[in-house]
Amino acid sequence: MPLTHVAIKNAPVQAKPFKMADGGGLFLLVQPNGCKWWRYKYRFAGKEKLLALGAYPEVSLADARERHDQARKVLAAGRDPGEAKKAAKRQAIIRHENNFEAIAREWHGKRSHTWTEKYALSSLRRLQADVFSKIGERPIAEITTAEMLDVLRLIERRGAHDLAHRVQQLCGQIFTYAIVTGRAERNPVNDLRGALTPVVKKHNAYLRADQLPEFLKKMADYDNPQTRLAMKFLLLTFVRTGELRGALWSEFDIKKAEWRIPAERMKMRDPHIVPLSKQALAVLEELKPISGHWEYVFPNQHKPRGQMSENTILYALYRMGYHSKLTGHGFRGTASTILNEHGFAPDVIERQLAHAERNGVRKAYNHAQYLPERRKMMQWWADYLDGIQK
Repeated sequence: MPLTHVAIKNAPVQAKPFKMADGGGLFLLVQPNGCKWWRYKYRFAGKEKLLALGAYPEVSLADARERHDQARKVLAAGRDPGEAKKAAKRQAIIRHENNFEAIAREWHGKRSHTWTEKYALSSLRRLQADVFSKIGERPIAEITTAEMLDVLRLIERRGAHDLAHRVQQLCGQIFTYAIVTGRAERNPVNDLRGALTPVVKKHNAYLRADQLPEFLKKMADYDNPQTRLAMKFLLLTFVRTGELRGALWSEFDIKKAEWRIPAERMKMRDPHIVPLSKQALAVLEELKPISGHWEYVFPNQHKPRGQMSENTILYALYRMGYHSKLTGHGFRGTASTILNEHGFAPDVIERQLAHAERNGVRKAYNHAQYLPERRKMMQWWADYLDGIQK
């Protein structure tokens, strides 16, 4: 006779466990302490087996019957319901361990040692702020393209279009990592091409050739010697401002007229050689009495054991009247434009700018690539600047 709610509720507590049958192998096991457990007795491969379906009243009579029906369907399909339950539990654990946040942090841990500390921190912060709270707990293999688009659209609604594209790129790399490590089968980010608002790239302000003479005059008159020399050296070498600020005296070989910047300080994580013109060497000689006794070539003027402040050159340009007209990074655009106009080989210019090499084999050796040509080009550039000064 099938069980009823009243019969279950009023079941007496006995000295020994006893069963209350509901039919089809489903029964309620009542313990001496009053606990009531749902069980399903069945046979599989000639052996009698028992499947736990939960405890009453957390699992009601209706719920127990539904679980019983599901188990019987599994049995009818020729599978062991007990083993199917264990497999589902294992799968649930795997899904939890392979959620997006866990995979993302694993990926970040394996890649961050190849990045600058600043980029490693900013990448993780982007994920923490805009992704983990939305899909961090979702199994990475189950995340859909629509879910990813929702995450990115929330960023776009703040007007942070460039950030949305950066987060999209990060997530794409994480999904690719999940695929190659066997935790996902597809990358939903690949289907988002063209879905986000395009970003209008803002180019760093730079000087045209006809604007250089006036700038050189203003730079020569700048009242802070160290900052003036920093701007001059930056213009002569057209490295990135971060590479200039972190320059150490130990990186310079005066006899070879070379500045060798180690990979860990380069944006692309490749060592870089900067041939030094006679004029660049003269700047270093002028700097010796100012900073030669410190580690950094361009030390912080308030804390000389540290490097020059990030905004020193930018604020100097503001004072010279170049607000929104020129940045320290813009020196690279100025040099590149003029060198290209005067017929220097694009590959030589790009190598001196330390732009990324896409070919993996060439990348391993490109820090010294075109070095003789680059020496001639850097000396020509310094002579050119001397020749146009008013």
